[in-house]
Amino acid sequence: MSFDSTIHAKAVDLSKLSYEMTAAAGSGHPTTAASLAHLVSVLMYQHMRYEPSNPLHPSADRLVLSEGHAVPIVYAACADIGIAIGTDRDHWRPMTREDAMTLRAIDSVVDGHPNPVEGFPFFDTATGSLGQGLSHAAGIAAAAKVDGLDRRIFCIIGDGESREGQIWEAIDFIKDHQLASVLPIFNCNVYAQSDKVSPQQTAETTAKKLEAAGYEALVIDGHNPTAIQEALSQHAQSQHDPNAAPIAIVAKTQKGWGSPSQQGAGHHGKPADGDDMTKALEELDATGRQLGASADTTLKIGLISPKKPDQPTVNDPLSFPQACEKFGQSLDKGKLATRRAYGIALRALGHQRSNVIALDADVSNSTFAEMFFKDEALADRYFECRIAEQNMFSVAAGLSAAGKIPYCSTFAKFVNRGYDQIEMAFNSGANFKIVGSHAGISLAADGPSQMSLPDIAWFRSFATMNAKNGAPGFFVLQPSDAYQAYALTLAMAEHAGPCYMRTLRPDTEFLYSENDTFQLGGHEVLEQGRDLLIVASGYMVHEANKALEQLDKQGIDAALVDLYSIPFDEEAILDLANENNGMILTVEDNYGAGFGSAVADAVAADGGGFTVRQMHVRNLPKSGRTPDEVLNYCGLSAGHIVKEAMSMLQLSGA
Repeated sequence: MSFDSTIHAKAVDLSKLSYEMTAAAGSGHPTTAASLAHLVSVLMYQHMRYEPSNPLHPSADRLVLSEGHAVPIVYAACADIGIAIGTDRDHWRPMTREDAMTLRAIDSVVDGHPNPVEGFPFFDTATGSLGQGLSHAAGIAAAAKVDGLDRRIFCIIGDGESREGQIWEAIDFIKDHQLASVLPIFNCNVYAQSDKVSPQQTAETTAKKLEAAGYEALVIDGHNPTAIQEALSQHAQSQHDPNAAPIAIVAKTQKGWGSPSQQGAGHHGKPADGDDMTKALEELDATGRQLGASADTTLKIGLISPKKPDQPTVNDPLSFPQACEKFGQSLDKGKLATRRAYGIALRALGHQRSNVIALDADVSNSTFAEMFFKDEALADRYFECRIAEQNMFSVAAGLSAAGKIPYCSTFAKFVNRGYDQIEMAFNSGANFKIVGSHAGISLAADGPSQMSLPDIAWFRSFATMNAKNGAPGFFVLQPSDAYQAYALTLAMAEHAGPCYMRTLRPDTEFLYSENDTFQLGGHEVLEQGRDLLIVASGYMVHEANKALEQLDKQGIDAALVDLYSIPFDEEAILDLANENNGMILTVEDNYGAGFGSAVADAVAADGGGFTVRQMHVRNLPKSGRTPDEVLNYCGLSAGHIVKEAMSMLQLSGA
């Protein structure tokens, strides 16, 4: 019995099951699945090193399916092999063909696209939003490099998908960081959704692009089992050779392989049914007979490296003054930028927790993530991502899947570029932290092209729902001073879930000391009052402080809350409002639907007799030479806050 005949038989069997499960679901992509039948068969039955009963073995090879819509072919193999599934690791069980037939059902772990959090641990990350899987694979490889693990990461990428620029960001990142354990496999099956792929995405052109990027591109027949095995073996032999170019496979395949009636345009995402289904299955059987396929298929899964990563170490944290003294930062001026406090905290955190990883996108000397990588003891846990933020966030998803706690920093404005990637990392259950510096209009001189203004609203939307573990989807944090920024950076590491923190460019005066404690979901009452509650965040806490002094001269006793977190203790904020005539004025230096709207939502849900006014950026900012100029231009200066407060109180008759 030949190797080729064995794999052909398995390819037929898995393709048939892919058609059957998508027909049962009434949706799916059986023709794309069939184009991968041989690649998946060689990988999962002959080449990869993994344990079917323990898909999360820390040394196992990994398969990332970037073209997530092709997942039925992997599900078919998992059902045939009996790979463990389930939402509770203590109660995993082997997947069956009956499970495969529940594809896309609401109560099934067999989701429409790869998704580990739904109970499919064979996958590390959620994919399906095209172009992101290779970055995920790079993140898994980066973690393996840090841990010294000999695991290989295979990533299957669609030819149409390869139009996405993020694929090439990942190609560069893999080359930059010598992550030769990643094997990109381009599935060139010619047809995209609406028509044939562009000539720019053909196998030949793709191979030339890879070669221009410094890769060795192995162009093979993706339905030739021996050619597939030889290419995979070449990668295995070369990945540890520092002088060898990284390898990528460009596989020429056929969409709808084995079923002529399912080939060509017009079949993308369309399950076969009725007579079409009968014909497709008959054609697959006929193809198998023509190829001499043997039904006696054996499973030959390779041995896993015995090495496992060391358990993460956690040391006692340093206080902010202790960290500053240790790293040579003076606090004598009584003020410090929150972005610099983040850098100090990140470095301290790197020494406190061995599984913290730092990533930045070519602005580390502005975000102060450079404090981490310039520390020789931490440098091997820092990954420079260059100006490729989308890749950075997806790499973080891969790092998290491998047990790391990645901190991603860049300008808050550039975080916006990665919204899709951040959401997919969230869907994967990733435990990652994002820090956007130079946030809000206090950036001043650089103008609106560098100011992040809608970010709070977007991240806040995740704070209105719960993740699988019951925690808020995201914690959104905006510290007002350096002590708070330092503490919240450390607190993020304690939380098993995603966080977004904004930091500021200008130095801000200290409002707190090392005796103050901060927690996710918290707030600070800076001033008690009886007439009006001012709720501010970030830089605007300082501006509101100035307003308090002016209001006091007018005989107005206003309270001030530093609302540094979303979500927050809504009951506590409303209690404070009740102590202040039910009058609430919110102040923030970004567009609306942010902190103020969160307070307004809490008021609406309570149904009490509150009055809420929101101050936020309502016109397009422009550059100014100082933060004060821009605050005044946008109607957010201390004087504007006083005017708004007086207006509220006069209208209320207070």
